[in-house]
Amino acid sequence: MFAAETPSSSTETALKRVPLHALHVARGAKMVPFAGYEMPVQYTAGVLKEHLHTRALAGLFDVSHMGQIVLRAKSGKVEDAARALETLVPQDILSVAPGRQRYAQFTNASGGLLDDLMVANFGDHLFLVVNAACKAEDESHLRAHLSDTCTIEPLPDRALIALQGPKAVEVLAKHAPGLAAMRFMDAGPHDVMGIDCFVSRSGYTGEDGFEISVPAKDAERLAATLLSDPAVLPIGLGARDSLRLEAGLCLYGHDIDTTTTPVEGALEWSVQKSRRIGGARAGGFPGADVILKQFESGAPRRRVGLRAEGRAPVREGAALYADATSNERIGTVTSGGFGPTLNAPVAMGYVPTTLAADGTTVYADVRGQRLPLRIAPMPFVPNGYKR
Repeated sequence: MFAAETPSSSTETALKRVPLHALHVARGAKMVPFAGYEMPVQYTAGVLKEHLHTRALAGLFDVSHMGQIVLRAKSGKVEDAARALETLVPQDILSVAPGRQRYAQFTNASGGLLDDLMVANFGDHLFLVVNAACKAEDESHLRAHLSDTCTIEPLPDRALIALQGPKAVEVLAKHAPGLAAMRFMDAGPHDVMGIDCFVSRSGYTGEDGFEISVPAKDAERLAATLLSDPAVLPIGLGARDSLRLEAGLCLYGHDIDTTTTPVEGALEWSVQKSRRIGGARAGGFPGADVILKQFESGAPRRRVGLRAEGRAPVREGAALYADATSNERIGTVTSGGFGPTLNAPVAMGYVPTTLAADGTTVYADVRGQRLPLRIAPMPFVPNGYKR
């Protein structure tokens, strides 16, 4: 699951183009501004069909706008790069074995999240994938804190594509048979169609699948070959968002940001015991005093899943209330829309921890009406990862 990103303003000028721009246009994509890039939001099939096709077969996503960074210790030891990175994230990076990857977050002094990212151990260095809207700041953050012990090398000449869905492994194995043996969160260099790629068995849809970093010059050949398979459709950002919402996955800048801690964001699972109080390397990252205290005593609010009792979607920004008549706002919806797999609306948002238990009813203000929402477990749709 390489990390997510925040949409940019529709008035943004001088948009950058990804290496697959011509392929998107040729396939009838509707292009929109997104995190400083011109990106496909949907193709001729439309968001609904793209979403359901990914759940049933396989979809190909272009996420080349995201940042790819090599972090290498000057000592030449990957363990030293891991120790250095642990000063910036609350995750256990030292225990990530070669050929594996882990979800992580950069934290700030107040325990908030500067970004979320994926960290893979490639044997002699770490490979990071960060959000498009944050990649310049993330690179600067790494340089400001780790330059004494590490080299930080961005990889702007690589594209990144994701093949997601239950048929993804069957499609990709035709061109790289060895990849079928990978497990969820395996990652490393692999040959795909004679191209030197970095492949992880992960994604942002809740389905089985792969993310493939490929040299930009080879990206169109690889993407076109995968799209020639009848099981594969090109998928835009619209369906990517509805898929990740059904999977209960956070979108940075919406569900998590500089004001939310991992505990508030229901991301405790991502912080290993070794970095918590009593662990072998407890603390030592920005905001540790705040975050570790919340592990012990709890946080005042929590990200929860929300299911509407009716058919009307509840969108991002809707105010939440404890009952149908109260004027006291208790929280906010941070992501919301229609879940095509469920054929029902789904949402995520923040409520006081005292109201965060599954089954609790809260109310959203939608155009002046109070609509009941039931707090529900996530993911909304069971994931299909290969463990």
